[in-house]
Amino acid sequence: MQDKVEEVLDKVRPALVRDGGNVELVSVDDGTVKVKLVGACVGCPMSTMTLKNGIERILKQEIPEVKEVIAV
Repeated sequence: MQDKVEEVLDKVRPALVRDGGNVELVSVDDGTVKVKLVGACVGCPMSTMTLKNGIERILKQEIPEVKEVIAV
């Protein structure tokens, strides 16, 4: 499942990079995806929305086994 998650994150990355940020996959464990937001995403007031309404929503759409995405 980790490879599938990485593939989906690759689809999201261009938008994050365009804004000066990025996302790194930390781990996938029992449906929980842990990511690290980097660059401009760190400390950005919109990062929670990006994580939940962007990254998590897309991952759940593409990979039904994903239950939640959390930033670590």
